[in-house]
Amino acid sequence: MALLCIMPTVGQTKKWVTILVHILCWGVLFTLPYLMRPSFNIPDPKFFERNRDGITYLTLINRLIWVILFYVNANYLTPKLYYRKNPWAFILTILLIFSILLLVDYISFRSLITGMEYKFRNFFSFNFFPILFVLASSTAYRLVIDRIKMERREKDKVNENLKTELSFLRSQVSPHFMFNVLNNMVAMARKKSEQLEPSLIKLSSLLRYMLYETDEKVPLKKEVEYLQSYIDLQQQRFGNSIKIQSHMDPGDAYLEIEPMLLIPFVENAFKHGTGMIENAEIIIELKVEKCLLTFSVRNKYNPESAEMKDKTSGIGLVNVQRRLSLLYDTRQSLMITGQDGWFVVSLQILLC
Repeated sequence: MALLCIMPTVGQTKKWVTILVHILCWGVLFTLPYLMRPSFNIPDPKFFERNRDGITYLTLINRLIWVILFYVNANYLTPKLYYRKNPWAFILTILLIFSILLLVDYISFRSLITGMEYKFRNFFSFNFFPILFVLASSTAYRLVIDRIKMERREKDKVNENLKTELSFLRSQVSPHFMFNVLNNMVAMARKKSEQLEPSLIKLSSLLRYMLYETDEKVPLKKEVEYLQSYIDLQQQRFGNSIKIQSHMDPGDAYLEIEPMLLIPFVENAFKHGTGMIENAEIIIELKVEKCLLTFSVRNKYNPESAEMKDKTSGIGLVNVQRRLSLLYDTRQSLMITGQDGWFVVSLQILLC
């Protein structure tokens, strides 16, 4: 009975729906014994006829006690005593409750039933195990509900962390990149270069995407356009001092991806693949086959300068790996290797 009522209680339902489901659960529990009771001969029909109303009222009192005990244990005893690892207080409280219930049963019986002496062993025969069942059910009910709530809070916490990381990512891509691009545009303005206007348009679209279009999943095509704008601006900045090869095909237009998931790898390549590096080269490839995104970034790098550059900008590949794991779990595979002067990132994501 308790487990049937758990989902409406912890789900995003209206309060009246929760109350209705609880009433339904109790209704099923109380009517089940009557529906399953076999027919039998009453040993003393006159006694039952004389005490019909009293037996009905006594049964209703017992049922009401079960309901009260269920919610008292679920909402007070379990969280206040059981959770605080105070077993003796919990046990003593249960014993006290049994004593009170025994007294209530005795007074109710003496007041409502005539022609029969009250026997204390009848309380244990007819009420002990049902009360134990109610206590066990309400404890399990509380434990399961709190477990589900805790998992929901953890999920919400993870979602909030992801939102925070995305906001952080927006601010980190990359201050140095923005500074250098703006300086480059100042130089083009002074030279009255024809490349100034298309560069400003690309920078504007890049900023618009970062700030306004990345709150939810985005079309893969949009993400690729953003990457390409970033690469084009970097190519314009470095000119012929670095060889950049970019081949990206987003494939089907309906595929979506978490925003700004790929840019850290590209940014990392420009951060570590430029500077005091002979024959600097960056190779970026992206393709999609049957919902499987394959993305790779390769760049020549100098191992001696990598550690110093890691401290100056970017969010770090460790954080990117964590974000990938949270967002795509087993649907992603990431390999990062460094060998023979080449730093290689290979990423696969199942997008559908």
